[in-house]
Amino acid sequence: MTEYSEISARLAALSDDQLTVVLQAATAGRPAFWAVRAALDEMAGVGNVTPGTDVSPATAAPGVHDQVTGGGVSGQVGAASTVPAVPVHPAGIPDAPAPGGYSSGGVPTFESVRDKVEQRFGTAQGMGELDRQTPAGRSADEQWEAREKAARERLDRIRKSMHDNDTP
Repeated sequence: MTEYSEISARLAALSDDQLTVVLQAATAGRPAFWAVRAALDEMAGVGNVTPGTDVSPATAAPGVHDQVTGGGVSGQVGAASTVPAVPVHPAGIPDAPAPGGYSSGGVPTFESVRDKVEQRFGTAQGMGELDRQTPAGRSADEQWEAREKAARERLDRIRKSMHDNDTP
């Protein structure tokens, strides 16, 4: 959690223009964030906005706080950015699992599924052991063994009678 609070603190320290550049870079190529990207482009004056068109004639001229400080990033190789480095989670590496055994997307983690299976297996095995220790459980085991013994004896008699029929 401290990693995200550190990122939040660094983002909060950025100026509006710097934050706009960072958010544009973060939302580039993500179709789910098209509305955010469109709003950011509009804020930065990029996109379908025609320069020189006065949308609201009563709007005052931009003040000192609205002007871009520094040259900004030109998009060319070697251009320096005034935006401090913000750690970004590498693509392809899943986020740390959220508490409760589910990922941030709501998918159960492998560890939580394994724990549930092991718990259910242990419960079933323990219930079987406890069941065999009761009088009813012992009686069922004795009945099973008696049936198995009777089945083996019957199979042996059938085999013997088959062998007796083979000799002329």
